[in-house]
Amino acid sequence: MNVPCVDKHPYGYLAHDVSTTADVKQAADEAASSPWTEGLARAGLVAKGLSFGLVAVLALRVALGGGGDVEDRPGALHEVAQSPLGRVLLGALAVGLAGYALWRLVLAVLGRKLETGERERALKRIGDAARAVLYGWLAFLCAELVLDADEPTGKGNDEKELTARILDWPLGRWLVAAAGLAVLGAGAFNLYRSLSGKFRKDLKEGQMGGEERRWYTAIGVIGHAARGAVFLLIGFFIVRAAWEYDPKEAIGLDGALAKLANAEYGPFLLGTVAAGLLAYALFCFVQARYRRV
Repeated sequence: MNVPCVDKHPYGYLAHDVSTTADVKQAADEAASSPWTEGLARAGLVAKGLSFGLVAVLALRVALGGGGDVEDRPGALHEVAQSPLGRVLLGALAVGLAGYALWRLVLAVLGRKLETGERERALKRIGDAARAVLYGWLAFLCAELVLDADEPTGKGNDEKELTARILDWPLGRWLVAAAGLAVLGAGAFNLYRSLSGKFRKDLKEGQMGGEERRWYTAIGVIGHAARGAVFLLIGFFIVRAAWEYDPKEAIGLDGALAKLANAEYGPFLLGTVAAGLLAYALFCFVQARYRRV
């Protein structure tokens, strides 16, 4: 009777495991580089632009005396959900934002751009992971609002409640200060990108006409400057909350816009920043068409 020969080479199982791991990695790379993933990334950039555009339009309405309140992105999404057509828009936004979150997660895990294979630095991968979490949460919020838009949002309290909870932790004051400094850093980085034109790095400028390049450069400079200014304002108040040990000082995007609205020349300041955020939304649409993902 013939007995099948069993490979008992001491490295046989190790070789098999390495081969399996390589197969899994290759399959993951192929899935990440598929046209579907690229399509989700571009749909996500459109959804990101729409989310900023909603905030900008609502803020412009307040600045122009149209009533209502300035909103952050969750608040703006909740306002849109009040109409049947708005819920349809939110359903599409949920898919787009989920696609954006998935794209950022893939970048964080693979550590390279999908189209060019260019390697990402460790700090950039951490930022990609953070964006994946943020936009995954926004996608979940959109989906939740489609199902039930009547639940209260707790608008205006989220930042203060979270800050108060963290301040009670051991070293909580330092954690809040670190978060504020990180937001300040993000604001400074956006201003740097605005002044240096670094936002153009990942765009396929060769596919654009001269007029397109001029317009997208203008909205990129304005949009990143407005985004940077808002982040600096938010970061300042978070750091002040840690310094004064007072969670009431912490604000989010809506709080920052409200500070502008209540300042001297408030409508002008709020309108200027809102127009800048609208420019950033338009820049996201340009990215959806021309960015190397």
